[in-house]
Amino acid sequence: MNKLEINKKKELSSFKIAEEKKELSSFNSFFRRSAYLDTGRRGEEIAKEYLEKKGYKIIEQNYKTKYAEIDLIARQKEDLVFVEVRTKTGEDSGSPEETINKKKLKKLLGNAIAYVARTKWKNAYRIDGICIVLKKDHSLERLNHYENITGG
Repeated sequence: MNKLEINKKKELSSFKIAEEKKELSSFNSFFRRSAYLDTGRRGEEIAKEYLEKKGYKIIEQNYKTKYAEIDLIARQKEDLVFVEVRTKTGEDSGSPEETINKKKLKKLLGNAIAYVARTKWKNAYRIDGICIVLKKDHSLERLNHYENITGG
């Protein structure tokens, strides 16, 4: 085998390794994203069950607007309640409460206003936050329900 053939073989081998690394990275990203989505879905289901037990009637789940998505829309007596659900597995990297910032609140308010306008809702409405921490086995560690998080 001459030097040219050896170099081509090395290049091909390096290319294959780079492609395998890229594939593995993509595979790992998919599973991290999948685990994140599973955690979010699990949190929304827990929040939904919690609200129903408290007498809320769930009207919509994962309602999409041009601004973003509303996790849950419910009625509590005559009030319309938009619910943002934040879920984390453990609190090693912060609490779910820390993920609700001014930018997120502004989006939530825009979503609520768009929904109210589209449905011609005439009664009171508010935005609540439900923050959930799951254990590693996805069982509930804690749930906090914050009413009227935008103060409007």
